[in-house]
Amino acid sequence: MKKIFLSTMVGVAILFASCGGNPTNTQTSEKQEVAEKQGEMFVADTTISEVTWTATHKGGLAPRWGNIAVTSGELSVTEGNVTAGDFTVDMQAITVDNASVTEADKKAIDLQNHLKSADFFEVEKYPTATFHITQVSDLDPATENAIAGANKLVSGNLTLQDSTLNVTFPAKIDVQEDKVAVNAKFTVNRIDWGIKFGASELDPAEWGISRDIEIGVNLEATKQQQSL
Repeated sequence: MKKIFLSTMVGVAILFASCGGNPTNTQTSEKQEVAEKQGEMFVADTTISEVTWTATHKGGLAPRWGNIAVTSGELSVTEGNVTAGDFTVDMQAITVDNASVTEADKKAIDLQNHLKSADFFEVEKYPTATFHITQVSDLDPATENAIAGANKLVSGNLTLQDSTLNVTFPAKIDVQEDKVAVNAKFTVNRIDWGIKFGASELDPAEWGISRDIEIGVNLEATKQQQSL
């Protein structure tokens, strides 16, 4: 069964880009203390918000991509700036875009089922992935590999399966009176979270699967009404 997928598999997450290592726009470290929520609260609109993923074989070959549904999220805003927050995604709802599977003998649903299996995200045992903000700061304008319009540097604890690490990346955060929009792309090496299928240097077929996942975050949250 595994060999059926090896020629099309990608090392994808949650959670949650680039080939051969993390790019300069993403830093990974041990998990940190989560920022305290205070100020005005904004609740994620799960009908609009989404997490996307993209991954490839090594060398950028045979790209695959898809979506993961956001099931909940919350952001806190103090003096016009996002200072804390979190969101949860449904790993059981991970999808593979049919347009990314172009080979006549391959099917997106096969890859999708493989990603859900114990080889990768083991979604029956670990049905969700989470991200908790630990710090938000202003972004140095000279930062490279940032998305267009990026204005903040976001750090947060990303939990995939039973492993949690802190990732830091540029993001575009737009705070309005009644709405907050967060857009970001960052890369994680799935091996760091213990997702090791297809990473063996001893098997040429498995060696060709990239260890990196590009995660896109598109989060929209609306202001929570104060109870009387």
